[in-house]
Amino acid sequence: MTPLGYRRLILTRHAKSSWDDPAMEDRDRPLNARGRAAALELGDFLASRGLEPEEVLCSSATRTRETWDRVERAVIETRPEVSYVEDLYHAAPEMMLQVLRTAAAPTVMMLGHNPGIAEFAHRLPARALHDPDFRRFPTCATLIVDFQIDSWDEVQPGQGSVLDFFTPTRRG
Repeated sequence: MTPLGYRRLILTRHAKSSWDDPAMEDRDRPLNARGRAAALELGDFLASRGLEPEEVLCSSATRTRETWDRVERAVIETRPEVSYVEDLYHAAPEMMLQVLRTAAAPTVMMLGHNPGIAEFAHRLPARALHDPDFRRFPTCATLIVDFQIDSWDEVQPGQGSVLDFFTPTRRG
């Protein structure tokens, strides 16, 4: 829970997806085994730190939806309002900002895709994050950033304070 005058964003790139069927449409690709494990790991990370979203803005692609489904299994304290947003599918940072400005809850999780989500993550903090994985924003990477604002429609790039950054443990 964030205090009055603060907003918290949990910005997540989808977990690792499967390329087993090269004929499958990009938006329909599911998670692979590593991705499923990473999404559960992210859920445990968020729950263990009390970083539970009150609202979720999720790309409509299968891999982002499956990432949220697995994260949600560990986020047991809240049942956030979930919106599957077509505009977040391969969105540019400007579109992500536009969608974020429509959020209502103080703590919002947004799930999307590279390269847009990495660019968006780099634009949000007031100070650069010095983590070797932050620049490339690998699958299931998650930036937790706080803003001193009363409403999401006030959010601007370069005004966030980084609370944490998560990347899953590598498996196989």
